[in-house]
Amino acid sequence: MRLIRMLAVGVGASFLMVMPALAQSPDGASGKAAAPAASAAPAASAPAAGAQAAPAPAATAGAPAAGTAASPATTGAAAASTAAPAAGATAAPAMDGPTYAVRLRDLEQRIDELKEQIRRSHTRLSLLSDTILSGGGAGSRASIRFNNELSSAFRVTRVLIVLDGAVQYNKTDQSGALAEQTEIPIFNGSVPPGDHTLQVLVNLQGNGYGVFSYLRGYRFEVRSSHSFTAVEGKTMNLQAVAFEKGGVTTPLEERPAVRFVEKIVSGLSDASGQPAAAAGGK
Repeated sequence: MRLIRMLAVGVGASFLMVMPALAQSPDGASGKAAAPAASAAPAASAPAAGAQAAPAPAATAGAPAAGTAASPATTGAAAASTAAPAAGATAAPAMDGPTYAVRLRDLEQRIDELKEQIRRSHTRLSLLSDTILSGGGAGSRASIRFNNELSSAFRVTRVLIVLDGAVQYNKTDQSGALAEQTEIPIFNGSVPPGDHTLQVLVNLQGNGYGVFSYLRGYRFEVRSSHSFTAVEGKTMNLQAVAFEKGGVTTPLEERPAVRFVEKIVSGLSDASGQPAAAAGGK
């Protein structure tokens, strides 16, 4: 028994001596266990490197953040460009029908005035050229007449005609004699060369009968003016014509009107073409 114990102790001591040697051996279990540990180190270092590279996507993510920060400015510019038409719309509101009609009539009136000025300027230049070429210096003449072309629905009760501020004809008649005159001589005489203005006032009364007898209660007043240019050495034949404008659908109160007809002839003669008397005679 003692011998067995001694052998066991010896074997145990031998085993204890061999174990450190095995631990130091590269082929031992400890050496093999170290390899996975060493290989695990690169694996651990790779995530570490990945952890350090992670900020790069974060930095890349910062670019959209910067773009997002810039988008309010772009949005503000778009809002400003959108606000510009809105401001323009406020500055120029939509025009309604009545306002458009009033402005259109005003524009038409201005166009007519410009046309009249152009016509007068053209007449001056043309007649001035003729005067210079002919060497005329005998003055100018004007022959003015009033013509009534109104229908029987209207009766003339008064005619007033003024030339350059001076009354040339003023007659009132309720009997109907004035209405029966289709042509009335107003002025026939010499006038200074240059621009002149003729003003016409016509008073009318409705002249209905039968079912249209209600027209007798209507009173109308037509006013009109006309500018013309008298040229030296020539005669201006001017007619003031009372007529009805429009058609059957035109309201009765809008029909009466006055138009002017000009005709310039060479020499100093009256409307009939006869030579005029000495300059200054009427």
